[in-house]
Amino acid sequence: MLRYLTAGESHGPALTAIIEGMPSGIALNAEYINKQLARRQGGYGRGARMKIENDQVHFLSGVRGGQTLGSPITLQVTNEDWDNWSAVMSPEQGARLDERVVTRPRPGHADLAGAIKYGHRDIRNVLERSSARETAARVAVGSVARRLIDELRIQVAGRVIRIGSVEAGSDIDWRSVEELTGALAGSQLLCSDPEAEKRMINAIDQARESGDTLGGIFQIRVYGVPAGLGSYVQWDRKLDGRLAAALMSIQAVKGVEIGLGFKAARQAGSLVQDEIFYEHKRGFFRRTNNAGGLEGGVTNGEVVVINAAMKPIPTLYQPLQSVDLITKEPMSASIERSDICAVPAACVIGEAVVAWELARACLEKCGGDTLAELKDNWEKYLLYLRQV
Repeated sequence: MLRYLTAGESHGPALTAIIEGMPSGIALNAEYINKQLARRQGGYGRGARMKIENDQVHFLSGVRGGQTLGSPITLQVTNEDWDNWSAVMSPEQGARLDERVVTRPRPGHADLAGAIKYGHRDIRNVLERSSARETAARVAVGSVARRLIDELRIQVAGRVIRIGSVEAGSDIDWRSVEELTGALAGSQLLCSDPEAEKRMINAIDQARESGDTLGGIFQIRVYGVPAGLGSYVQWDRKLDGRLAAALMSIQAVKGVEIGLGFKAARQAGSLVQDEIFYEHKRGFFRRTNNAGGLEGGVTNGEVVVINAAMKPIPTLYQPLQSVDLITKEPMSASIERSDICAVPAACVIGEAVVAWELARACLEKCGGDTLAELKDNWEKYLLYLRQV
């Protein structure tokens, strides 16, 4: 079973993740993961924290000589801002608990609900873990999974399709990952529509000037996925449900749709379902992909297409009304360092969590303690699909 845990606080010494179940023999190096970590830190509209951190992964176990060993992989991403917080965030009894105390919960964050749940009087104990800083560890984990599915010729790419009220053109189907990534080259917002991107940047600038923030929608597309991953036999084995859960777990994501998603609810069934065709050399295929590559919780061989909606970041430089946790007096919410828009970063995180779920599904389908064993099983399954 492929699984992982992350640990660490936003201003703690480091973020850590442990991966269990990754096959041995996968070529893996820090540079591959660091490239994805750098992508997560980029994008127009990011805040001051990204100027402080330069995320780099360190392997503490499970990798030797550039290859996975089959044993648990421990990843660590150091927080460079720790030097400024070591006295406040120290795990020792001498920590300066009376400094940088937060008692004014920010609307839209886990602040108030988390403080109530865990009995905290200082909301810093909540925001340090609920912070989106945690996603650096998840991008590192997802990058390891991405290396696994790379070996199976499965490729993941994401693009931003909306920032605030500005939407990119959607008339291109992007049937290959090369076509999509080529269109994204040089984009500051992972947007494949240059004209829309200019308007998006202008909208972000306007939000910054007014002390506001913007959300948006990003799309994850997965190429090379064969039919048969996932299962329809139990609710928790349905791959569409698992992918939706993974994306919804990203901070600030409030909606997920697969394929046509909510648009399908407004159309007649004859316009929504993807008709089935067959050619001798090609096998079964569809001429449309309204289902987004998933039917009944199982991949159907078409490109997997998932959209996720990210709400505007709730930390505002013109803070909203709140109530002090201790005094119960009305006041403005606390201000922490924040981005104006982080939809491109969320898109990179989305690629990572989708890659992880697909890696899980591939191992469940074809198994293997070593990469060689997995690839042998995988090729046999692809041969079977060509003969159905």
